[in-house]
Amino acid sequence: MKISLLLQSAPSSQSHTSALRFANAAIAAGHEIYRVFFYQDACYAASELNCPPQDEINLHAAWKTLAEKHNIDLVVCIAAALKRGILDQAEASRYSKAQFNVQAPFELSGLGQLLDAQINSDRMVSFA
Repeated sequence: MKISLLLQSAPSSQSHTSALRFANAAIAAGHEIYRVFFYQDACYAASELNCPPQDEINLHAAWKTLAEKHNIDLVVCIAAALKRGILDQAEASRYSKAQFNVQAPFELSGLGQLLDAQINSDRMVSFA
């Protein structure tokens, strides 16, 4: 089964940990994670500048490792990201910002990628 995930809440919420555990369990059961779409406050997970305490999971690193190991798209809603100061190099240049905080495998894109995930997946699981 091909599954996509939609995350909507901040990385500090339990939903990110639950989504990560769900993704790992689905992969272990032989399913494919097609795409993870970060929307609203979930966009903060894409920031390279996240520095969680040592006794907490580094969700940015965990999503990055999962994506690289299993070839999973990590798509961040560009409108929600820009509103929150989450920029890749191209957007930082476009808006004349000196810094950027998003790098591959995270990518900024529009809601069309969410629609594409719904069309090309057997299931869309939402974590809010």
